[in-house]
Amino acid sequence: MKPNDDTQKPYDLEERTFQFAKAIRTFVRLLHRSVCNIEDAKQLVRASGSVGANYIEANEAIGKKDFVMKLKTSRREAKESRYWLRLLALHPGLEQERNRLIGEASELMNIFGAIVRKFDK
Repeated sequence: MKPNDDTQKPYDLEERTFQFAKAIRTFVRLLHRSVCNIEDAKQLVRASGSVGANYIEANEAIGKKDFVMKLKTSRREAKESRYWLRLLALHPGLEQERNRLIGEASELMNIFGAIVRKFDK
């Protein structure tokens, strides 16, 4: 489902994880270029892209065990994205967007965790 406005989130997790990775890339372009930010942003970009990539792999899983493992990896990458977001030094005015992205990473973690709990029994 495509969102109708900025307050509504897509139900399609493949699209939602894509939008998360895309928003991270947009956010990173706005950051102050310092040695720390450059290195932390590289890690953030990798982790945010891995959230969706592993979700796509989960949907192509060979079996239940493979499916659960890929979802656990998606959850771990969302958690790592949140970590790197917290480390970045920001220009004034970017705090709200960082908080929104941290919130989305947390929501994705919760979604993947719930799916894992359902299938990992």
